[in-house]
Amino acid sequence: MNGKVYLVGAGPGNYKLITLRGLEAIKKADVILYDRLANSKLLKYAGKDAQLIYVGKAPNAHTYTQEEISKLILNKALEGKVVARLKGGDPFVFGRGGEEASLLAENGIEFEIVPGITSAISVPAYSGIPVTHRNVSSSFHVITGHEDPTKEDKSLDYEVLAKLKGTLIFLMGIKNIGDICNKLISNGQSPDRPVAVIRRGTTVEQRILKGTLKDIANRVKENNFKNPAIIIVGEVVNLADTLSWFDKKPLFGKKVLVTRTRQQASKLSEKIEELGGEAIEFPTIEIIENDKYDDMDRAINEIGKYRWIIFTSANGVKFFFKRLRELGSDVRALYNAMLCAIGPATAKALEDMGLRVDYVPKEYRAEAIVDSIKDKVQQGDKVLLPRADIARKVLVEELEELGAEVDNIPVYKTLIPDYDREELIRLIKENKIDVITFTSSSTVRNFYRVLGEENIDLINEIIVAAIGPITGQTARELGIKVDIIAREYNIPGLVNGILEYFNKWEEV
Repeated sequence: MNGKVYLVGAGPGNYKLITLRGLEAIKKADVILYDRLANSKLLKYAGKDAQLIYVGKAPNAHTYTQEEISKLILNKALEGKVVARLKGGDPFVFGRGGEEASLLAENGIEFEIVPGITSAISVPAYSGIPVTHRNVSSSFHVITGHEDPTKEDKSLDYEVLAKLKGTLIFLMGIKNIGDICNKLISNGQSPDRPVAVIRRGTTVEQRILKGTLKDIANRVKENNFKNPAIIIVGEVVNLADTLSWFDKKPLFGKKVLVTRTRQQASKLSEKIEELGGEAIEFPTIEIIENDKYDDMDRAINEIGKYRWIIFTSANGVKFFFKRLRELGSDVRALYNAMLCAIGPATAKALEDMGLRVDYVPKEYRAEAIVDSIKDKVQQGDKVLLPRADIARKVLVEELEELGAEVDNIPVYKTLIPDYDREELIRLIKENKIDVITFTSSSTVRNFYRVLGEENIDLINEIIVAAIGPITGQTARELGIKVDIIAREYNIPGLVNGILEYFNKWEEV
């Protein structure tokens, strides 16, 4: 039985600009063929067993020819596979999607076209340029810029194009921008007509260069503007001065390395991206359930004896209550205990389970925690600490000095996940990272191991942000200089610390 093919428009570059239908196609595909203009972050939504095939085409550097790509799509479908052909922009706007669809139709293969947001309208929008605007432009025209305007057998008629009053949008035209502008001028357009060239639009690498038909080609050359870029000709370009918005975001252009677990990275990544930055997720820590249950089971079976249960993380809450349920009990078993949560995220995890938290310390360091609850913990109180296997011993020691009897029970383990050291080194060497974030001492230590002691000097020029003083101290002990220590030891505090560093404070 034959498979099915989805010809999916991946949008203009920002991975969040894909359609819901496009995302559905990626998730269900057995095979994904993607090109260089499709954001690779979209691949994280692929099934774990999906085959990923890069078929990128750059000027004069094709991984596959178009004919080879079309045949590959067809052959995978004939094998009975669900295929997602992921194409930058829209598959039918200079995307050669029609050729791929035609071959599938000729061979009786079921296919679906999933439209994408074309760069022709989205890239100008991200630069504050509406392609139409009342009293300025009532039409827009999308034109290939890849055709040489000087060739004899041309399909573009510049005499006609030059008479158009609307906005002219040329895709893939950087190489030919001089000829494009000269042809428009020689056929009657004003040399002073405004022009904008936008490179890598909708991403943190977005750059805009403005000029006129008579000088933009020289400006492109002087500023070394290269593909991917689009050219916009028309008076709407002037509106960018008042309508630009994307490049005004406080973290615009900043690339931030997120070292949290894959499961936890999203909260920090989302805040960075909301503020105009790009989150590069490179987890240096993996959280897994503790596979040795004896101590945990003993504590749960005797849960009534504890006067205090202190949760130091949301992960501790998650794995403790998971085991509690597996042993046939529930939250009612905790009726005798006072609950302490270290940090608002931990408190919220408990509250989401319908539990009232008795105490949340104002500071999240062990020393400060004990100092703040010393009047509440009495001699002989039994205290349960369900937390990570590698958690610091300071909290235990301080509680015991108060006379408490502490059961420090590991409920989860922290590991170094599979990693690609060479990819990390490449990102650093190519100046692809502006800020490195650490959200715990474990993320610091594991990052140090992944990068390697011999490479640690590579990050000397990169800004390092730590979620709190303990994390910062761990980094410094390993020879990593720290530029930012969050004043509030949580994710919003970390983000605010980064904003303060760049003198762009904005409460998050």
